[in-house]
Parts: sequence; C-alpha cells; structure tokens
Amino acid sequence: MTTLAPMRTEAYPAFFEEAVAFYAEENIAVGRWRAEEALGLSRSETENMLSRGLETPDQYIFEIFATVEQEPVGYVWVAVMPSGTTKAAFVIQLKVHPKSQRQGHAREALGFVEQFARQRGLSGMALQVFAPNPAAQTLYESVGYKVSSFNMIKPFT
Repeated sequence: MTTLAPMRTEAYPAFFEEAVAFYAEENIAVGRWRAEEALGLSRSETENMLSRGLETPDQYIFEIFATVEQEPVGYVWVAVMPSGTTKAAFVIQLKVHPKSQRQGHAREALGFVEQFARQRGLSGMALQVFAPNPAAQTLYESVGYKVSSFNMIKPFT
C-alpha cells in the first residue's frame, strides 16, 4: 500500500537536486531549453518557487513510500495557486523512481493529493505534462484530467 508523508528535512537537498535535474531534462526533451543552459534555468526557477525550502508558503512536498519501513520510491510536489477567483492544487512534479514505476504509486499519490486539495477547499487540480511522456498522459487521463491547452514550439537549431 502506497503512503505519503511530508518530506523530511534531511531528504530535501537530494529532492531539490533531483527536481532541478528532472525539470531540466524535460525542458531539453521538448526543445524549450538548450542543454547548456537547462540546469541553470531549472535551478533558478526551482529556487524561486521554493524560496524558503520546505517552509515556502503554499508549496507542499510529499515523499511516496511503498511501505512504512521502506525508503521513499518517489515524491510529489504540489503548489496551491490562483485559478480564476479560486485556488487550486497544481502538481508541479510527480516522480516515481524507475525501479518502482508501474506499481500504482503515482496513481495513489494523485489520489492523496486530491484528498489533500479537497480538505483545503480548493477548486480542483491541475498539472503540466510534457508531450514526450505518453505514459504520464495516459495516467492523468485515467484519473480524470482533461487537456486544457496545448503549447507548441518550433526550435531553430
């Protein structure tokens, strides 16, 4: 059974570096950033969003566990953000480590985040998924997410 818990302080530095690398890789893959600039841009954006680390208001980072005694199998980072005249939960990043993928952890983490958002009276949930990630798109659609827009890019190489 998958469980989530607020990220431990000692886990934050490794999470931060992993989140920066993950976001940089995703932006390189879609042609938004050049490889030589991606880590710096990702670090800057992540530092801005998490200006006070785990104490940053409206930013929630949870570790995902397969069992209570086990090491975390991933994480989910959620921000409470404006959505029109209300506020919604925005899933910034959801990552399950490769050896633990396809075991239902991401699906259960999304269910946890939905419950978290409902308990706080938020109006809904949103996220961004990059085009080269069809597995994530399939997961999100299977739990009720709908496409709200498309971003398109034409990089000059």
